[in-house]
Amino acid sequence: MAKKLLQTAIVGLLTASLAACGSGGNNASPSASAPAASGGSSPSASASVGTLAEWGSSIKGKYDGTEINLAFASHPSTDAFQKMTAEFEELTGISVKWEVMEEGYLKNKQLLDYTGRTGTYDVLMVDGFWMSEYGAKKVVEPLDDYIADATLTPEWFDYEDIVPAYRNGISKYDGKTYGIPTAGETRFIAYRADLFEKYGKEPPKTMDEFLELAQFFNGKEDGLYGVSMRAQRGTHAASGLLSIMYNFGGGFINQQTGEATVNDPKSVQAMQFYVDLLKNAPKDVASYTHEEALSAFTTGKAAMWLDATALATRILDAGSSQVADKVAFVPTPEGPEGRASALAGWNMSISSLSEKKEAAWAFIVFMNSKEKAKEYVQEGGVPVRTSIYTDEELAASDISYPVQLEALNDANVLVEKGISWIPPHEKLGQILDRVGYYVSAAMFGEMTVQEAADKAQKEVQDITGK
Repeated sequence: MAKKLLQTAIVGLLTASLAACGSGGNNASPSASAPAASGGSSPSASASVGTLAEWGSSIKGKYDGTEINLAFASHPSTDAFQKMTAEFEELTGISVKWEVMEEGYLKNKQLLDYTGRTGTYDVLMVDGFWMSEYGAKKVVEPLDDYIADATLTPEWFDYEDIVPAYRNGISKYDGKTYGIPTAGETRFIAYRADLFEKYGKEPPKTMDEFLELAQFFNGKEDGLYGVSMRAQRGTHAASGLLSIMYNFGGGFINQQTGEATVNDPKSVQAMQFYVDLLKNAPKDVASYTHEEALSAFTTGKAAMWLDATALATRILDAGSSQVADKVAFVPTPEGPEGRASALAGWNMSISSLSEKKEAAWAFIVFMNSKEKAKEYVQEGGVPVRTSIYTDEELAASDISYPVQLEALNDANVLVEKGISWIPPHEKLGQILDRVGYYVSAAMFGEMTVQEAADKAQKEVQDITGK
């Protein structure tokens, strides 16, 4: 999976109230239930949902013949969910109409559907980067009441099994849950275990060791560089910097006050480290997205690589990676401010305009349940559940699983501090573009790191108004 983590398209939204609940309970939220049937209890309350089959029978009794419309991104998780759709339709009687598109176009289409009050879609695939915007503008439905309702969300769904970093870090806005994580990633280091053994080196535990090792391996053998990372001018450079930024205690904005902090001493220290580290990367690293960075590592040109955990399968694929049997993994190294790691991913959400909210929720429950999680991953989906990362059979086929879970625990350190790895701002795309522009300028020697930070600070202040 080569998930593009950063979006720059920001579409204006109209503030509007949620669609009114209709009759029959099909578009009603759990807090606006249909009146009880004669005899005393509502159909949803009286039906047993203790097993998948019982739940399916209950859903089919209420929503047989209903059609729901989905707007999803082209993505391995989407492919996996599509393979599982026939079973869902047979079990519930709900038919599913898929609309799958490139992720940048997806966001525009979802927002146009909302601003135009069209209400075409019921289930939306939402990038964690968009969640603060979608939540603030009420594009998507709050889900906490759905999760808490045992008749809508049976025990076998097991919400708490979702990795805490994902559950708390990519699907919430202003204390409310707006999405169920479906695919995610943090970042970690892959390193050439054969070269480390050959030269008697241990993988890095700290940022200082990371830089020292990059310097040691850079040019140590013909055509070998110390490290490979994304660093293309603009958003990719900002994304690369964010890979290590919080370990130094820095950030682009103060997430409590919204004030720009690009030239805070800790942010400048992180930027300096990033620029120094990439002096040990391939000479064309300033043009690298995650794809080029991965290619440099899998073709044997770099001793280390720091990027998305979701790309680990490609590193370990003997059919496309020249180093598949020569690598090992470690979490992002500890910095002066301790441990931290990236956090990004996708959610399934319910459109606030949907008139079929409970049927949409049934789809989300089925596809993202613990009950179906192993099948989902075996079909090519990207894991988000603790039980999957600790599954012996799956872990045996992907040696990166234990390290991914460790890195996700580091990502949760930020969540517990109340810090979002994705800076929560409606103009995030502009902020990342401008910070990344000046990071690149410092990499090219067009200005010092301090000058780059000061110029970026001014532009971020202009963008945020703070």
